[in-house]
Amino acid sequence: MPSNKSYDLIIWGASGFTGRLVAEYLFQQYTKGNGEKAALRWAMAGRNKEKLEKVRSQVADDSIPLIIADSHDRQSLEAMSAQSKVICTTVGPYGKYGSELVAACIATGTHCCDLTGEVLWMRDMIDKNHESAKAKGVKIVHTCGFDSIPSDMGVYYIQQQVKANTGQAAQGIKMRLKAASGGLSGGTYASMNDTLEKVRDNKKLYKTLIEPYSLNPEGEQNGPDKPDLQAVVFDKQANSWIFPFIMAGINTKVVRRSNALAGYPYGKAFRYDEAVMSGKGISGRMKGIANAAGLGLVMLAKPGSFLRKMLNRFFPKPGEGPNKQERENGFYNMRFYTTHADGSTGLGKVTGDRDPGYGSTSKMLAECGICLAKDQTPDVAGVLTPSIAMGDALLKRLQANAGLTFEYKADA
Repeated sequence: MPSNKSYDLIIWGASGFTGRLVAEYLFQQYTKGNGEKAALRWAMAGRNKEKLEKVRSQVADDSIPLIIADSHDRQSLEAMSAQSKVICTTVGPYGKYGSELVAACIATGTHCCDLTGEVLWMRDMIDKNHESAKAKGVKIVHTCGFDSIPSDMGVYYIQQQVKANTGQAAQGIKMRLKAASGGLSGGTYASMNDTLEKVRDNKKLYKTLIEPYSLNPEGEQNGPDKPDLQAVVFDKQANSWIFPFIMAGINTKVVRRSNALAGYPYGKAFRYDEAVMSGKGISGRMKGIANAAGLGLVMLAKPGSFLRKMLNRFFPKPGEGPNKQERENGFYNMRFYTTHADGSTGLGKVTGDRDPGYGSTSKMLAECGICLAKDQTPDVAGVLTPSIAMGDALLKRLQANAGLTFEYKADA
């Protein structure tokens, strides 16, 4: 990456709710700090100068530069991206506002990381930009928030531990969300609605959305995994009833793409799935049924219908989110159950110290941006996943700075 750029990273969308949190984190941790942390060169960017100035006055100070650009003005996006080693973007839905930025970053030789969980847009970006990004040595890194860093980096870490213990990768891993506190992101809900609108009358797009390997490279979209869980069942290994996880549809595909891009270090027969634990006994089963029914209602409500309009009243809008106390009191606890060729098993755990959708996500995105700008990362380029793009360097940062923990223990 050229060293003559003015900034290490630019936060694009800094006047939005999540972008503001990323900017606040960078100012508190990498501007007010001492030594190496104070050496970070960064700026805030958006399309409205007045909004940016207002947010800057609340979360930073006048030492942080402001840059004006527009999502649909390619020239302004290239002028912005040309100034930085990395663009961190929080401007979604990405299917509406992200494509021109990706193209601009590739044109100017600038890495880009985002928070998308939009499978259809990711597939489109892979098809249109993977080869050109590779040729330019640019890393386009999607899913750098709660979807899908804990899943992707969790599997990456656990497979390292399993190989160290047994000499082979785990044949299968099941992620079970044990507990979490934090509401659904307004941006995530908007992206979900945008995706549902696109697949409503398009069978090809719907197939991409539900196909387990749809983010794998062309010609490698097959394997043993089935579509994500759609029922309430009892998981003997977790000793709990489980129900569908709303993020599984993106997380599982990202983990499988990581395996494919790395040349299948987990094996071509590797199996991975995700669900939420609801507990044991009749109470656990009833809790699972209630949650699954609620999720089904959200997913089945047609765009524009009376039911969708009613649901929209109860979910946050883009730019809305929990207050500081709610973010700081949030958390998540993810369990990873492994199975191995010799019949043994193991248990991994990934935790986060803030609410997943905002507090933890903003720290993860910020650390991804810094990692891409400052750290020694794997010599790969293209449209990548977090573990492929940043590997051990990101794993170290997440534990040191972003409040994540990674653990693994082989069963006796």
